[in-house]
Order: sequence, then structure tokens, then C-alpha cells
Amino acid sequence: MEKPIQLIWDFRGQDALKTAEHQAIHLKEFIEKENHAIDIIGFEEINEIHAIAYIVVTTEQMRELRDVLKPHRGIYYNK
Repeated sequence: MEKPIQLIWDFRGQDALKTAEHQAIHLKEFIEKENHAIDIIGFEEINEIHAIAYIVVTTEQMRELRDVLKPHRGIYYNK
């Protein structure tokens, strides 16, 4: 079975959470516009000065979306 991959965008500073939330909106719009089958898109506060926006993709989708969307990093998704 293929492990899902979480593509992550990191944001730091006082407005990190607001910026991550805004990035998640743009990610959702892109996924809908391009008709990708992705259900998990979101944002999360790590601490008061670090937040992330993310999408969860398959290994097959990862290369294409990584090259187009330029995430800061990626990890295997375990939730």
C-alpha cells in the first residue's frame, strides 16, 4: 500500500497562522481548478510564531505537485 505524503509550507512570525490559513485557501482553489483528487488540505499552528499549510498527496501525485507548487518540505503522512 502506498504511503501518503504531506507537502508542507512553513510560515514564521507573528502572522504565521493567518498566512498559513490564506495559503491553504489558495491550495484548495488550485486543487479544485486543476481537478486533482485530493481531500486533505489544511493549516495548523505549531506554536505562536510557526504555522504550516499542507496538502496530502499520493506518491504518484507528489512529483507533479511538488514541481508546480514548490512546497518547503514533505513528510510521510501518519494521521
